[in-house]
Amino acid sequence: MTKLTAIILTHNEERHIEDCLASLDFVDERIVFDSQSTDETVELARKNGATVINHPFEHFSAQRNAALEAVSGHTDWVLFVDADERVTAELAEEVRNVIMRRDYVGYQIPRDNYIFGTLTRGAGWHPDYQTRLLKVGKAHYENAVHEVVKLDGELGTLNHPFVHYNYRDLAHFRNKQRRYVRYDAQGLYDSGIKPKPQNFILQPLRQFKWRFFELAGYRDGFHGLRLSLLMAWYEYKKYRTLRQLWQQNRG
Repeated sequence: MTKLTAIILTHNEERHIEDCLASLDFVDERIVFDSQSTDETVELARKNGATVINHPFEHFSAQRNAALEAVSGHTDWVLFVDADERVTAELAEEVRNVIMRRDYVGYQIPRDNYIFGTLTRGAGWHPDYQTRLLKVGKAHYENAVHEVVKLDGELGTLNHPFVHYNYRDLAHFRNKQRRYVRYDAQGLYDSGIKPKPQNFILQPLRQFKWRFFELAGYRDGFHGLRLSLLMAWYEYKKYRTLRQLWQQNRG
C-alpha cells in the first residue's frame, strides 16, 4: 500500500498547528518538523497525535531537504504543508487518487490566499502554485530563501487548492516583508550586484506595474491596489538595503 506522510515545518506556530493537523487526518503519518519553537507548538503537536522532529534552522531548502531525508525509506510520498495552510476534503481526495496512479513524481498545488482576511485573486497571489506533493527519492530543494524544488521526473498539477491564511494584518505583512528584503538584498550582494541610482525609482515602478496591471491586482479593487503599492515599497527597500550592504563592506 502506498504510504503518504504530511510534513509541517514549524517555528512558533501555536496559533495554527492544531487546525492544520486536523485538516490532515487523511494521511498515514503527520510529522511536525520543528526548528526550536519557544511557544506551545511542540506540545500541541504531540497532543494532537503528530510525531515531532526537532532540527535547527539553517534556511528553508536545508530544512525541507532534512525533512525529506528523515522520512526516506519508510514512506512513499510526502505532502509538505505550512502551518497556516489547510487541506480541504476535495484536495485530500485528489491527493490520495493521484499518488495511486503514479503518473508524476511531483505535483504543484494552487493556493487560495487570504491576506488581511480577504481572499486575494490578483497581484501575484493566485493561483500561487506550490510544488508540495513529492515522491520520496525523486525530489530535492535548492536556494536558501525562496526554495525551488528539483524533480527527477515530470511535474503534475492538482486542481483543488490549499486554503492559505497568509498575512493576518498589516503588521504581520511588514514583519515578513522586512525579512524577505534582507534575504533578497543579501542575495544580490553575494552575486556582486551594485545598486544604480535609477533602481530606486524604476524597480519599484516596475514592481507596481507588474503586480497591479500584469498580475491583475486591479481585480481586487482597493485591496489589490494596496498590496501592489506595498510590494513596490518593499522593492525600494530591497535596493536601499543592498546599498547599505555595499557601504558597510566598502574597502
